Amino acid sequence: MNNEGPAANGGLHLIPFRGLRYVPERVGSLAAVTSPPYDVVVRPDGLHHLESADPHNIVRLILPQARTTEDPHSRAAQTLERWLADGVLAADEKPALYVYEQRKGDVLQRGVIGALALSEPAAGVVLPHEDVMPDIVADRADLMRTTAANLEPLLLTYRSGGNAVGTTAVIERTVRRSPLLSTTTEDGFSHRLWCVTDPGEMAEIQQDLTRHQAMIADGHHRWATYLRLRAEHTASGPWNYGLVLLIDTARYPLQVRAIHRLLHRLPVGRALAALTGSFRVRRLDVPLPQALDALAGAAAEGNAYLLAGDGRFHLVDQPDAGLLDRTVPEGRPEAWRTLDATVLHATLLEHIWKIPDAPEHIAYIHDAQAAVTKAERTGGTAVLMHPVKEEVVRELALEGVTMPRKSTSFGPKPATGLVLRSLALE
Repeated sequence: MNNEGPAANGGLHLIPFRGLRYVPERVGSLAAVTSPPYDVVVRPDGLHHLESADPHNIVRLILPQARTTEDPHSRAAQTLERWLADGVLAADEKPALYVYEQRKGDVLQRGVIGALALSEPAAGVVLPHEDVMPDIVADRADLMRTTAANLEPLLLTYRSGGNAVGTTAVIERTVRRSPLLSTTTEDGFSHRLWCVTDPGEMAEIQQDLTRHQAMIADGHHRWATYLRLRAEHTASGPWNYGLVLLIDTARYPLQVRAIHRLLHRLPVGRALAALTGSFRVRRLDVPLPQALDALAGAAAEGNAYLLAGDGRFHLVDQPDAGLLDRTVPEGRPEAWRTLDATVLHATLLEHIWKIPDAPEHIAYIHDAQAAVTKAERTGGTAVLMHPVKEEVVRELALEGVTMPRKSTSFGPKPATGLVLRSLALE
């Protein structure tokens, strides 16, 4: 994240692994077997769409659906074992680090995929910036434990001096070669993957990364899962590492988007009525893009949200200062206390609406239109958020302060299914 000398405890320690990859001849297309990360798949619509795209779509492993009383994670393990036996998935011959590229229009992202040595946040090597939900960590841990596999890479960022040396130099040499695979997914992103097996080039990457620390951009629950599983096993061995994609944001800046909330059991009318005297509320009779523009303008001045679900948009802003003083916890940096997500959870959800942060009450949805559509369909309330600036996220992460869960969505996210890591092979 900075280039002011070595990171704590020797920095990032990345090792090669024998990647599991789809055998192109055994699937309809590589694009048809990929998926967004598990928490981006909009269920059930997105899940059904991916399952029908190809019988071997990776979603059958990352979001397995049980039949009757069958354990879904055992089903995923059986599916993985069957695909390996049938030659649908195969391990690369040699351990490798993998260079990964995503491109769409003006967006270009390149990084390196490998198995990263795990460390606790206090070590200052890999820094989280969001809290996690215990039930999700438990679910992911059971899936990883049962399949003995890292099925999708986490997205981590670090910041170099911006020069074409070390890891960047290897990446830029590698992308001039023929890739292992190339595909374009339905979202318009093209994906290319290369393997790096030359000992000198792997050493060049590894030595460079020891000078850096990283921030978790996407995958807090899976990182917490890695740490839980490491604690269950011996201190050495494959469980001491986790599959990650490392991006140097000095070379390839990430985009930061908001994650929206869907309040299942709160109709819009009741949500708005409860805000009387606490927030300013204005109805917007405009399409979603213009409503989001209005949200951006209001968010530049302070806390602001867009409520939807009744066929209209309602801009909620200008909270009562006394209310914030009474409801937002003390003892945290001002940058944390003024976050939209902080005020949403502490003031709106806990104090005004009295909604528990539990799956039966709240869903987290990355796409604004999907959140609005689901709210209108179910009679709930969509709370649309404006994204946090990346520098705020980094500032808090460096201070060791975590943001409320699901506060940010960094991207573009790596496609799931291009390369997997089997712990049984190590």
